Amino acid sequence: MSDQSMEARAEQFRKAYKSVKDEIGKVIVGHSDIVDGVLTCLFVGGHALLEGVPGLGKTLLVRTLSQVLDLKFARIQFTPDLMPSDIIGTTVIIDSPTGGRVFQFQSGPLFAQIVLADEINRATPKTQSALLEAMQEHSVTVGGTVHRLEEPFFVMATQNPIEQEGTYPLPEAQLDRFFFKLLVRYSGREEMATILDRTTRNEWPQPEKVMDGAEVRKWQQLVREALIAPPVQDYAIRLVLATHPQGAFAAAETNKYLR
Repeated sequence: MSDQSMEARAEQFRKAYKSVKDEIGKVIVGHSDIVDGVLTCLFVGGHALLEGVPGLGKTLLVRTLSQVLDLKFARIQFTPDLMPSDIIGTTVIIDSPTGGRVFQFQSGPLFAQIVLADEINRATPKTQSALLEAMQEHSVTVGGTVHRLEEPFFVMATQNPIEQEGTYPLPEAQLDRFFFKLLVRYSGREEMATILDRTTRNEWPQPEKVMDGAEVRKWQQLVREALIAPPVQDYAIRLVLATHPQGAFAAAETNKYLR
């Protein structure tokens, strides 16, 4: 494919990206860096972990994103008594038209395209591990049968960094599934004023649908086709290797402070 064709497609992607961000901005006041981080995770095919105290608009951001992209949305409220089958689904026995009984898989809320895992660190490690296959392989296995998830598939999880009672730290295997961990901070003075104006005047802007699943998949493919200069690629590799203690590229601080 010619460079001119790639340049034209990249320009189209920039315009589409801006339209998505502008629509989200109708509802979400401020937090431009968080929106950029979430959209980056989406278009590279990764997942996002949002960390912040309650009331900062994390859930609203996910809902707005699903509306703008016209994707199936599901919210899962994680609690200590949540079971893996509550997320993935389970096989049940139903009566068949012939009078017999058959096993049938009833899908859970994980079978959506944008999944909000709200307060994910409140669930037990067993339940958290139910997300591992879905986030990595975009599929789930129940009773030996593999069920593919509809593309694009994007998980956005939230956790409260302050309240630790009744929570479970996310295992390393699960943290590795998240492309970004984004820290959601308090809004500024002007942003708070805008939020108060909207709530006191009963103004609730509604975002428009500007992209669908097929277009998201198209832009995800474009991202993977983007070229990278060999020196830049080698620099990224050396940065990663520099975090490995006792490695060839490890700095003195790495060997001292990292394990």
